[in-house]
Amino acid sequence: MLEKETFHPLNYIKKEEYSGSMDGMRYMLKRSKNGEEDVIRVTIWPEPFNLLKTPEDLKEILEVPLTAEGVEQAREWLNEQYEAGKEYWTQQLHQLWTERSYGS
Repeated sequence: MLEKETFHPLNYIKKEEYSGSMDGMRYMLKRSKNGEEDVIRVTIWPEPFNLLKTPEDLKEILEVPLTAEGVEQAREWLNEQYEAGKEYWTQQLHQLWTERSYGS
């Protein structure tokens, strides 16, 4: 789980994409525009591929304000999405490790 005390990527997001993973669920936070407004686009997708190689139908996206409050909304959403699909995410991770271990 992403903890409030250690999840502070706002200054980083203002300049670069911020990505990570949680047991099979990959995520990226990226500065984007929604009309004239700067927002954080939060995208999640399953292992094993990077964002560009993952089919669009496997991605979920949330946009939040480019503020500290928006980062907190993103953190809460990421945790909710992980918990709601925990079995799916861990299955994706297990499948990835099985394929790497056995060459399937």
